[in-house]
Formats: sequence, C-alpha cells, structure tokens
Amino acid sequence: MLQLRRRRLWIALSTVLLAAVFFVCLQPGLGFPAPDGLDKVEHLAAYVLLALWFTGLVARGRYWAVAVGLMALGLLIEVLQWRMNLGRSAEGLDMLANTLGVGIGIAIALLATGGWAPRLESWLGWK
Repeated sequence: MLQLRRRRLWIALSTVLLAAVFFVCLQPGLGFPAPDGLDKVEHLAAYVLLALWFTGLVARGRYWAVAVGLMALGLLIEVLQWRMNLGRSAEGLDMLANTLGVGIGIAIALLATGGWAPRLESWLGWK
C-alpha cells in the first residue's frame, strides 16, 4: 500500500467492497437485469471500477498484483457460481469481460487516476 494516513479505513472499505461483490455475485436473482449480452458490459464496468479502486491504494509497481488479484477474484466467482448451482451461469465470456475491465482500469490508472487515495487524504486535510 501507499503511505496512507487512514490505512485501516482503506482496508475496511476495501473489505466491505469485496464482500459486497461476493454477495451480489453469489446470490440467486440479485444480479442487475440485463438483456442478452449486455451483462458482459456489467462485468467489464465492475472490473474497471474495482481496478480503479485498488490502484488508488497501491504503488504503480504493484499494479500487476492488483491485476492478478482481480482476475483471480473473477475466476473464483465464476467457479463458485458454477459449483453452487445458484441459478446463475458461469461463462468464459464473463471472464474475458472481467479481464478486459481490469486492463482498462489499470490503463486509466497509469494515465490518470493511480494513487488517488493519498491525494484524497491530503485534499481532505487528514493528518
């Protein structure tokens, strides 16, 4: 992690975020309704946002760990959906959308938003 003044807060928020992702992805009927094929856009957008969140908390040299971690998260969720028989489908195209989302999020972080958390702390005047 970067030098963060409120490290415990960021860890707690990240934990809540990941718990919410698991909850939404593993509950039958809790997904966002989308016409055929558009659920891939949801996957892509979710993983862009997750990548932006986590690249705000780590140094650029650790973006690879964010990418690997998020791709592992996506794979784990797909396997759990398949194995738990929740009435939700596990699809290879979902993983592709997740991976593309991670890549786009990392690219945006490299170009503009990476390391946003310490800047936000400074802007808020957190000591």
